[in-house]
Amino acid sequence: MLELNGFLLKWPLLLCLSVGLLLHTIASQIPLGSKLSAFENKFWVSPNGDFAFGFFNRSEHPNQFRLGVRFNSKSIPIDQQTVVWVMGADLMVGNCSYFHLTEDGELVLYDSLKGVNVWTSKTSQFPVASAALYDNGNFVLLTEKKDVVWQSFDLPSDTLLPGQNFSAFHTLRAASQNYMSSYYSLFMNALGQLQLRWDSHFSYWTSRSPSGSNLTVFLTSDGALQIRDHKWEPIWLVFGEDHNDSVHYRYLRLDVDGNLRLYSWLETSQSWRPVWQAVENQCNVFATCGHHGICVYTESGSPACKCPFKLTNESIPRCFIPSPQQCNSSLNMLNYKHTLLYGMYQSDDLVSQISLHECKSLCLNDPLCTAATFANDGTARCFIKKTLYMSGYADPSLSSVSLVKMCSDPMAVNPNPVTSSPQLTPRKGSSKFSITCLIGAVSGTSLLFILVQLALVLFIYRRRSLMKKVALGYTGPNSNSLVVLSFSEIKDVTRNFEHPIGPTMFKGILPNNQLVAVKDMKTTIEERKYRVIVSKIGTIHHKNLVKLKGYCCELNHRLLIYEYTVNGSLDEYMEDSKLCKRLTWGKRVEICLSVSRAISYLHTGCREFISHGNLKCENVVLDENFEAKVSEFGLHRIASETSSSGASAEMDVEDFGKMVLTLISGCKGVGELSHWAYKEWAEGNALNVVDRRINGGVDSKRLDCVLRIAFWCLQMDERMRPSMREVVKVLEGTLSVDPPPLPFTSQRLPEEEELSEASSEPNSSRF
Repeated sequence: MLELNGFLLKWPLLLCLSVGLLLHTIASQIPLGSKLSAFENKFWVSPNGDFAFGFFNRSEHPNQFRLGVRFNSKSIPIDQQTVVWVMGADLMVGNCSYFHLTEDGELVLYDSLKGVNVWTSKTSQFPVASAALYDNGNFVLLTEKKDVVWQSFDLPSDTLLPGQNFSAFHTLRAASQNYMSSYYSLFMNALGQLQLRWDSHFSYWTSRSPSGSNLTVFLTSDGALQIRDHKWEPIWLVFGEDHNDSVHYRYLRLDVDGNLRLYSWLETSQSWRPVWQAVENQCNVFATCGHHGICVYTESGSPACKCPFKLTNESIPRCFIPSPQQCNSSLNMLNYKHTLLYGMYQSDDLVSQISLHECKSLCLNDPLCTAATFANDGTARCFIKKTLYMSGYADPSLSSVSLVKMCSDPMAVNPNPVTSSPQLTPRKGSSKFSITCLIGAVSGTSLLFILVQLALVLFIYRRRSLMKKVALGYTGPNSNSLVVLSFSEIKDVTRNFEHPIGPTMFKGILPNNQLVAVKDMKTTIEERKYRVIVSKIGTIHHKNLVKLKGYCCELNHRLLIYEYTVNGSLDEYMEDSKLCKRLTWGKRVEICLSVSRAISYLHTGCREFISHGNLKCENVVLDENFEAKVSEFGLHRIASETSSSGASAEMDVEDFGKMVLTLISGCKGVGELSHWAYKEWAEGNALNVVDRRINGGVDSKRLDCVLRIAFWCLQMDERMRPSMREVVKVLEGTLSVDPPPLPFTSQRLPEEEELSEASSEPNSSRF
């Protein structure tokens, strides 16, 4: 009886569970004969509610609809519910269209505008019993035995979701939001490598992964993009900045600008955040500007399209080179340094083994040539262009020189002289009238009023002069975009150094309302040398480096103007117990990776080697997105009035190792800290090194990797330290690292001491 009563007590619970499972199963099934209409605004939703299938439209096309899958989670606002799959490769249909799962098991999309079926799944020959939208966003057709006979994951549009496979049979194509975007595609080439391509003929990014057959691309739920072999083992991978962090929603998308990006949903900011992109410099994406000009980076670090030639008189202006054949005078070749030009649809004529002067003459003597680009990288290559419409890329790091054929006399294009406008004639009389009025006004005012007016005019003049300098710094052709201000203008910008944000750093605001940080160098370096050093620093652009915007060099004043970062320095967060809580484990590892990328770029990505010379937590700042940026790089050359020999790559590597230990442990005093941290790690107590103030868990494997590379960076023998490029690869997870020896004792043998000066290459056998 007790057993029976127990069963009766449990029976309602079992009934609820059974009904719940039944409802769950029913909710995930879409029976034959089901239909969706564009005007009804109804959707088929996945069991977990994360995805929805149905019609949707864009604001720019309110009466045109697409059919597909989008995010549907209640934690994601409606305007952020991104579409992840579109049926029929971006098909658009009218507002009275419908979608039907026929009784024959076929999916049919009917367009009310054309009056025909514009897409079908062609599955009527299969024993389809139902359709379903899975919890991972995959829309499928199923048999009675739940076997999949068709699935949306096999027909990707522009997006990959976690768990979705991508092979040589698949292609991602950017959405058709403009006349250019649909030319971009992602595919797997014959070697099994991922490639980004434009218009089926130009590849501008390759994964550089090991070649093989039967390879598959896979996006994991923890944010890693992998290429796997036939045994499902990863042979290549990249991952975002929040790899292994607790992120509920991710996706990989080929964006309309031609770049491949991995996105994560941030609950705190309620927005999608790009955590990785294939092409780091957007200007390296082919045809970024299309026919609208040359791609350059602005002061804010974003790409912009500028036309150094002429714009057409069209509704959407195009950048073009005026035809040299229309010139009535002689022709000339204008030089554009650090610029790469190319025609988008017309292949360039390649001429090898030729000098810059010969390249210039060759284009000048060819009536069809409009421009030429000389590689200037030692390969002696000259590219002849015969199209009027140009695209391209300009950056101080480029070695190439472009030559553009133009008329020697700009007026020869329009030989008719421009006559003075009749409207200018009355100005003589009006000026006399103004003088008369001015004399009358002056005679009727007091001396005090005159002084006030003069002061106001002087203020406006200085303000306009300063605004003009700032504008020229942003738009000046063939310049490094540095603003040069006088000391009095610096005082205006900083309001007489009213807001200090550091020992020698002050907050300021430019006339265009842009915040800046002004650093007083407190040095008397010779003017010419100062300008040369600052100009070189001003040409450096990287997303993890604080941008130098301008400088002051007047008498004994030497000041630098930097972009302003609202969240201050990393050191401030380390010192403050409340702010420190924002430095989670994942964020600290992300900061280490960002800093390593910045220093690696200084060492190997610039036209010449640049050492930071003073890397520490105080010189790492956090911007409005809490992204790490390295500041004050290269300033040792100014402070010491010496060449870059005063600092070295090995010194930066050592400073990086010190910064990593400080960031991970939350402690200073690197000497004793290094000994203690190494001892704890060697004894298997690596977690003891971690800052106790870190909220949330710590990835033990990731911790071991970070500590290993930090100890390698701190090796007493400089030859054993890794390069910053190796450090980046280790932190990205693409390079393994061996256990390091005790970093504080020399590993050299007596016979090695004799060879110490003969060998300057670092020993990288440990990686």
